[in-house]
Amino acid sequence: PSKKGREDTLIIDLNPFVFALTTNEELRSKLMDIQIELQQERGKVCKLRERLQEQRQARELEQHKHAVALTDLRAKLHEEKLREIAAAREALARQHESELARAIKIRDTEVQRLQGLVNALRDGAADKLKNALLGEAREEARRAFDGERLKLQQEIQEQKTARKQAEEALANALQADKAKAADLRTAYQQHQDEVHRIKRDCEKDIRRLEVEERDTRRFQLKIAELHSVIRKLEDRNALLADERNELLKRVREAESQMKPMFEKNKRLSKKNDDLLQTLQRMEEKLKNLSRENAEMVSCTRHVLKRPSSLTDLSHAHEEQEVEFLKLQVAEQRGIIDELTQVRILLKPPGLMPERDRLVMSKKNRRKPLKLTKRHVVETYFGFDEESIDSETSSLTSYNTDLTDRTPATPEEDLEESVSREESELRFRQLTREYQALQRAYALLQEQTGGSLDAEREARTREQLQSELSSCQAKIVDLEKALAERGQDSKWVEEKQYLLRTNQELHEKQAESRLQAEVQDARDQNELLEFRVLELEERERRSPALNLHMSTFPENSSSALQIYCHQEGIKDVIIPELMKKLDILGDNGNLRNEEQVAVIQAGTVISLCEKWLKKIDSTEAALTQKMIDLENDKELFSKQKGFLEEELDYRKQALDQAYMRIEELEATLYSALQQEQPACRAVAESLTDRQREELRLAVDKLRRQILRQSRQYDSQILQERMELLQQAQQRIRELEDRIDLQKRQIKEIEEKFLFLFLFFSLAFILWP
Repeated sequence: PSKKGREDTLIIDLNPFVFALTTNEELRSKLMDIQIELQQERGKVCKLRERLQEQRQARELEQHKHAVALTDLRAKLHEEKLREIAAAREALARQHESELARAIKIRDTEVQRLQGLVNALRDGAADKLKNALLGEAREEARRAFDGERLKLQQEIQEQKTARKQAEEALANALQADKAKAADLRTAYQQHQDEVHRIKRDCEKDIRRLEVEERDTRRFQLKIAELHSVIRKLEDRNALLADERNELLKRVREAESQMKPMFEKNKRLSKKNDDLLQTLQRMEEKLKNLSRENAEMVSCTRHVLKRPSSLTDLSHAHEEQEVEFLKLQVAEQRGIIDELTQVRILLKPPGLMPERDRLVMSKKNRRKPLKLTKRHVVETYFGFDEESIDSETSSLTSYNTDLTDRTPATPEEDLEESVSREESELRFRQLTREYQALQRAYALLQEQTGGSLDAEREARTREQLQSELSSCQAKIVDLEKALAERGQDSKWVEEKQYLLRTNQELHEKQAESRLQAEVQDARDQNELLEFRVLELEERERRSPALNLHMSTFPENSSSALQIYCHQEGIKDVIIPELMKKLDILGDNGNLRNEEQVAVIQAGTVISLCEKWLKKIDSTEAALTQKMIDLENDKELFSKQKGFLEEELDYRKQALDQAYMRIEELEATLYSALQQEQPACRAVAESLTDRQREELRLAVDKLRRQILRQSRQYDSQILQERMELLQQAQQRIRELEDRIDLQKRQIKEIEEKFLFLFLFFSLAFILWP
């Protein structure tokens, strides 16, 4: 029977090793599957990155093509304007030169004729001749003046018709310019729509790649956790294998050492039976002697006779014999008790004979016996006595160190009955240390706030540096353009057009970016809600949380308590539940599995409470972020309307200035046309002076208007640059906040993933 019991205990001890090996194989197969999935995901990510790079290159090529086409169109328009202006200028110059040549010819002929008349008068002609010549000269002068006036009127009419034709050509050119500008606007709008579409596609791909990258990181974390668990299991398997080998070796040694002990135990049982029989005989004899002694005493009280020397000697001999028998019986009883105690210590309880149990129960009922100070131990050299203190000290040394023993000590005989209790105590101690390490690790994670991702920080830093360098390059280009084009009069119109288009582009870009940020925030919120529901469902299905809920008074204000009340669970009070779980965790009467389950339940409840607080804070931050984004959008729309109104006002002012210039030119031409025909030389001199003065006044007014427009445009440009920088700074801050929210969400997901993996592995390893 003893050999069969030992085989059963060995089978029970080997069952956890077999289960651990099977679990290890299953985990390895799962790890291989996860690694294959990870490789597939990496291949997909590489393909998507290549596709994104191709799309970026195509987008850059399209942008470059559109930019080249836009610059070509602008250059062609500018060249056409310059050619038209040069042609008009050359035509006017040729016409003016022809008029000057004709006037010079007429004046020369008149001077020659008058010079001839003067010469004739000098030669001494008569007065009649003088009068005739003078009348003829006056008549010819009048006729010449009338003819010249008619010619000038005809030329003025021709100039008016030419001016009308030039105005019609200018109107046609303006209409063609407007048509070209409309075509350019439509092409630019199409280009912007295409760019926005490409941006949306790229943002979708980027979000999808971020989700896939997050999944790959989760898989990497899972793989790392599984690797660590596998290493722990392998280490534990190695330790258990060593302990199993050592236990098997000790079992063999104990069996080899227990064989003579069993034989000695049989001999001791035989001796015990003989001693019990002798003890019974001695007790019967003692009873008979005591009865005879009592009868003899009663007889001697009534019979008064003198004792003889023989009777005295016989009574003394009997009394000595009775005392000797009593001492012998007491000594034999002590030896029997000691041997019985040694036999109980040497044999397990299941192997004790029923007769010995009955004897021990009888003796315990009759008189509670204790072990004497001298303890009899059987050795290879016979019986030896040792103190109880040495036995207890050997037992304590056995509990602390199983290897520092000699084969002849009694602790080897107690190995089978003590090894299981010692292994359970050691397992409890290791479990408590492991739970303490878990709590310390959780506190450390709470204090440090999670691990920092150095690669993510490096990428963020590089992105910020690239944005800073691009902004600095844009600022330098704008400053150079301002310095180069500060004195160009035609740059005002181009600058206004560019400012208008740039403002519209910035507004569209800001609006699209805000819409994208709002959509991202909504997507993140939906993902968080889905993740919360999934984790709640997992926690409900988790067997570690199926604890018995007792009724407590409602005096809790924690997040988990509020959530329980919202879910309709009002008979649970979290602080008292945590206290009871701590008390149960410290209770030593529970089994190891129950203790581990209680400690895990307390840890899960505390982590759930912290997680709910973090979720509330994250939800509040996201709500505030969405409100800020809506406010920024409204502010940008208001600024856009204000800038459009201001631009319309400036357009009206510029149109009024052009109308004033045209009115001044019309006044100049009307003043030239309304001159008196008399006093031609004086009229010609006054006309030139007036023309010069009017031309100077017009140039002065034009320069003043251009200077004012340049100053105002530079001021507007500076204000727009400041607004643009503020908007870019605000956008960077919003992007930083979004990145921070994403990092916090990712850290929360990683923590919960770690907790889920840990508890799932704990449930697998400790069913």
